[in-house]
Amino acid sequence: MKKWGILTACILLAGSLLAGCGSKPSTEGGTAAGEQPASGKTIVLGTSADFPPYEFHKMVNGKDQIVGFDIEIAKEIAKDMGAQLEVKDMSFDALLGELSTGRVDFVISGLTPNEERKKQIDFSNNYYKAEQAVVVREADKDKYSTMKALEGASLGIQKGSIQEDIAKTIPGAKITGLGKISDIVLQLNSNRVDASIMEKPVAEAYIKNVNGLVIADAVPDYKEDGYAIGIKKGNTELVNQINKTLDRLKSENKIEQYVAEASDLAAQK
Repeated sequence: MKKWGILTACILLAGSLLAGCGSKPSTEGGTAAGEQPASGKTIVLGTSADFPPYEFHKMVNGKDQIVGFDIEIAKEIAKDMGAQLEVKDMSFDALLGELSTGRVDFVISGLTPNEERKKQIDFSNNYYKAEQAVVVREADKDKYSTMKALEGASLGIQKGSIQEDIAKTIPGAKITGLGKISDIVLQLNSNRVDASIMEKPVAEAYIKNVNGLVIADAVPDYKEDGYAIGIKKGNTELVNQINKTLDRLKSENKIEQYVAEASDLAAQK
């Protein structure tokens, strides 16, 4: 799914604000929809593009592209910096490592700034907050009407996610950790796991396109501050630059607009 060309050159961007590699944009498994060419300056985004409506692959004008409301935010960050956006698609559990080693400049992928992650990377201000949901096969909807009903169940969970932390609090739950949400959906459809915990917008996007799956009445009791953008530890200049863009997008009500547009796009077959 993910293939990308060899990066050929490294440049300094905005007075050593960040390191961006390559004279051309490259992506793994697709390009960011709506990218415009820029000269010389590149900012590299790390994401896991299987998380609709946040970031996902979609055929647009006959071309595999990476789209979603996180991608729209990333494009605005690049635009405000006068840079070209390069998108690297990878497994969710690889994102922080790629960021810490400098192979990507920032991470947007439905990332919650919990205390453990704050030890490894810095975060922007929060830009979005979503609820959690339990996804099951349609025939099992009544069976999993409460979180207690999930005790002892087998759960397909994205590795390294907040949902993995939630799953670990369920007594007797047997957790199958996978890197991609799409793999979890396959596990559910093939009866290899009983249920999954996902972000509600992600769950809603998948059940619109996958027959036989529904959102159960069980609701995870998990309180969070929302999502933020990950930046390499100590890069305060980039944190400040990203926060300026987020403040602008919020004042213009752009983020909710991006969410609605990405949700509609994800639902299209």
